Amino acid sequence: MPTALHTLPAQNAKNSYFNVIIETPKGSRNKFAYDPETELFQLKGVLPEGSSFPYDFGFVPSTQGDDGDPLDVLVLMDAPAFTGCLLEVRLIGAIEAEQTENDGRVEKNDRLLAVSAVSREHQHLQDIKDLSPQLLHEIEHFFHSYNEAKGGEFKPTRRSGAKQAARLVAHGQKLAAA
Repeated sequence: MPTALHTLPAQNAKNSYFNVIIETPKGSRNKFAYDPETELFQLKGVLPEGSSFPYDFGFVPSTQGDDGDPLDVLVLMDAPAFTGCLLEVRLIGAIEAEQTENDGRVEKNDRLLAVSAVSREHQHLQDIKDLSPQLLHEIEHFFHSYNEAKGGEFKPTRRSGAKQAARLVAHGQKLAAA
């Protein structure tokens, strides 16, 4: 049965911000994931020495991706949050991708990109085109390396702007409600 974290609304009714639950904070080598059965955050893996999450990583509640999990989000903000933190964010885009698991299964597994609603450092970012090509390459490289270390593959298929990211969330809400 879904828990409160998974049933929070994807978007705040009072404003245009989306809700995100942080699973893994920026700078962490530990990969945490919310487990709806236990209603706890569980350690799912450890990145190799020298690797860490470049930004806070979490999910949009009340959504579901093609992989069956809530939609993934990488959140740019000034300082790391903490596991379980609820953030209001502005979507700025998405890295649409195919992910091959170590068992050979290929699934669409996009990564939404967002900015914390209260960020000072990133407040000017409104769309993926506002990010430097180098930063986008580094983010994609992180996900490629992360999946490779687990025996899988991450293959970006398209970079999309804020409007497409919002459409991906709307689609994810429909999948979760079905």
